[in-house]
Amino acid sequence: MDSKQMARQVLHSYGETYAGEAGIRLRDTPAPLYQLLVLCVLFAVPIRAQTALAAARELFAAGFRTPRAMADSSWQDRVDALGRAHYRRYDESTATALGDGAELVLERWHGDLRALRKQADGDLGRMRELLQEVPRIGPTGADIFCREAQAVWPEVRPFFDARARKTAAGLGLPRTPKALADLVQPRELVRLADGLVRVGLTPDATEKLRHA
Repeated sequence: MDSKQMARQVLHSYGETYAGEAGIRLRDTPAPLYQLLVLCVLFAVPIRAQTALAAARELFAAGFRTPRAMADSSWQDRVDALGRAHYRRYDESTATALGDGAELVLERWHGDLRALRKQADGDLGRMRELLQEVPRIGPTGADIFCREAQAVWPEVRPFFDARARKTAAGLGLPRTPKALADLVQPRELVRLADGLVRVGLTPDATEKLRHA
């Protein structure tokens, strides 16, 4: 199959976004952008993706959907929510990071990550630097945020991180973000980027797609 057909296959089989699976209805408004940041914090430790996603859903179900709600929650309430998702070993340190991160977002950007976007002034490198000032967010976490946020922040597009590009190469797809973006509609960019990451994390998925 050609590159466009392969991209369609990735979308069809693996194209659910991580934000969507976590229950985040991503929009360019403060609450969902913060929820995306929380998801990136949860992904920052070596833990199964499904466990991190379940932890996000538990935190949001507990009402911790904004930086103010997270900052006002007790450390134990955060630990308990993580525990319900079986987010083990890292539950206590992550509960601390979430509380500290919420306070930082409130102090630095008044609870609104659109202020971070404005501070970066269209510079993707600067945006990634600012994101990494949040506790637990490193280069990988910043990449996850940008990968999802390109759905609502046009200046980030097209964003395919190193993991997505490596999988793309294994599937015989182009290696550059621009060339990958040309395979799908703009509204499908996040689904393709996340789909490629999912393929890379799924045993034998690359071989199955190549021989479909």
